[in-house]
Amino acid sequence: MLERHLACLGPSGFHRVDYAEWPGPAGAPTLVCVHGLSRNAHDFDAIAEALSKNYRVVCPDMPGRGRSEWLAPADYSFPLYLADCVALIARLDVERVDWLGTSMGALIGMMLAAQRGNPIRKLVLNDAGAFVSKEGLARVYAYLGDDPTFDSLEALEAALRKNNAPFGELTGAQWRKMALDSARRKPEGGYGFAYDPHISDPFKAGPVGDVDLWPVWDAIQSPTLLLRGETSDMLQRDVAEAMTKRGPKAKLVEFKGVGHAPPLLSEDQIGAVRDFLLG
Repeated sequence: MLERHLACLGPSGFHRVDYAEWPGPAGAPTLVCVHGLSRNAHDFDAIAEALSKNYRVVCPDMPGRGRSEWLAPADYSFPLYLADCVALIARLDVERVDWLGTSMGALIGMMLAAQRGNPIRKLVLNDAGAFVSKEGLARVYAYLGDDPTFDSLEALEAALRKNNAPFGELTGAQWRKMALDSARRKPEGGYGFAYDPHISDPFKAGPVGDVDLWPVWDAIQSPTLLLRGETSDMLQRDVAEAMTKRGPKAKLVEFKGVGHAPPLLSEDQIGAVRDFLLG
């Protein structure tokens, strides 16, 4: 795995976006993986390693997350995220990419795939889609935006387990890795989460409401796989079923015992993505 970065232009000037790259075999197609609202590129380490046998896999830290630069709060927006991803694809020097997005990353993928002349060949959406429920958004916003300080990685891991309990049954080693990947050292001492607490500011400016993206969905033509956690509060079952009947008519795969969002760590979850991309 290689660590790279590029400079992207936003409303307040240039900012640094870091990304991880698994080169894959010579001439392999490119897969771009984009994480959820408060997560980072390391969420895809397991699936990237598995798919790098057949793919060049590229996983960016979106601005304000992971190793990428923090922005002015007002700059955290989907137009900027879309522009950054377009700049990344241009850097990769390919005409077409496959896309795997979790939550926010899924919505970014949808918005790109809905554009005329877009570069998305196949699209995988992990637990987000054409209609995002306000209940799920309210749950995430309840803890997002705080900037707690933890005395130890163990304390941070405990908070991570609580906030991300819908991920389902993970092993102790998986939770520990997630904690290490989710931590940043604070200058004053202790640990904080590896994201800017202001990333949620633009979304919390008014009352939390449903997000209707059906017009975006209906404009997509790329073959699409839709993953859903059985108890997801972000992607409702009736919405997922409707997404199989309109727009690109996605193939739906649901995982039992998981909410928002399937963490793509188990063989059944990785296998569903692999089978769709290579099929």
